[in-house]
Amino acid sequence: MRKRQILFLSKGTNAASTRYRAMAYFGALSADGWKICHQGVHGALSRLKAVPAAAKADVVVILRKALSPFFLGILKRCSYRMVFDLDDAIFCRSNGTLSPHRERRFARMVRRCMQVWAGNEFLARSAKRYSNDVVVLPTSVVPEKYDVRVEKPLGNMDLVWIGSKSTRKYLTEALPLLEGASEAVPDLRLKVIADFHLTSQKLHTFTALWSEESEARELTSAHIGIAPMPDNAWTRGKCGLKVLQYMAAGLPVVASPVGVNRELVEHGVTGFLAESSEDWKKAIKTLASSADLRQAMGAEARKRVKRNFSVEATYRKMAAALDQLLEK
Repeated sequence: MRKRQILFLSKGTNAASTRYRAMAYFGALSADGWKICHQGVHGALSRLKAVPAAAKADVVVILRKALSPFFLGILKRCSYRMVFDLDDAIFCRSNGTLSPHRERRFARMVRRCMQVWAGNEFLARSAKRYSNDVVVLPTSVVPEKYDVRVEKPLGNMDLVWIGSKSTRKYLTEALPLLEGASEAVPDLRLKVIADFHLTSQKLHTFTALWSEESEARELTSAHIGIAPMPDNAWTRGKCGLKVLQYMAAGLPVVASPVGVNRELVEHGVTGFLAESSEDWKKAIKTLASSADLRQAMGAEARKRVKRNFSVEATYRKMAAALDQLLEK
């Protein structure tokens, strides 16, 4: 009996969307009898290689990329069942403003695909303007990866932020909020897990260069995870990966009440949603003053991730969506 085949087309294995939206599920898919293929699509040669692979596949999943009309048309002729996986608001500019050109490309992708996998409800609503088959598959993590035992600093209170140069602006814009909190918490520090360095005249900052091998240890050794963001169409499309990582690492979270953050962070239970400078100062001061509160909120955060945002939980939804596709 021929194995069912699924082909993932992505920006490449170095992309976070590929690791968290595709590769994280390869083991479960294989165990369910799927033959898995993955092809990075970033040039003419790779597109040529993707065509015969798509012709052999029962399902083709296109991760995040808005493909050219010509290439998309060829894929559509090769593959009956195409899925568009979406974890960013690619229909607008990164500053949140409208872009008719990006909206047209987005609409074309959604209309050409049989099903859409959206990373959150905001993205799902956007896709439903052009598709009748949209499934919410939240970006998820493997909680067990963050089961590491490390000592937290005793003489300092460490905030932690994880990200990259593409989201650095959100941290930079929030720096005055954190500097204000340091006035109430004198031993406050900011650990930045990223590919850049950040400096402040009022808050001690230090960088832990990101690597997949060390990120769990670096997160777990901090005290409080932070996720500041402005509120616009682009940020509402974010799927909250950093918040999920903090929660999986057993950290209480202080986050802006934007988009999926409202769903991930249960205010007063797994952390705090903070909007104003005073909100941020109060939340950080409250957590810094009580190790018991940090531990209790971190434990609830881990439970919430395991229950609702683990790869195991999300795969059940993915498997059901694939079963529906195969019936068509």
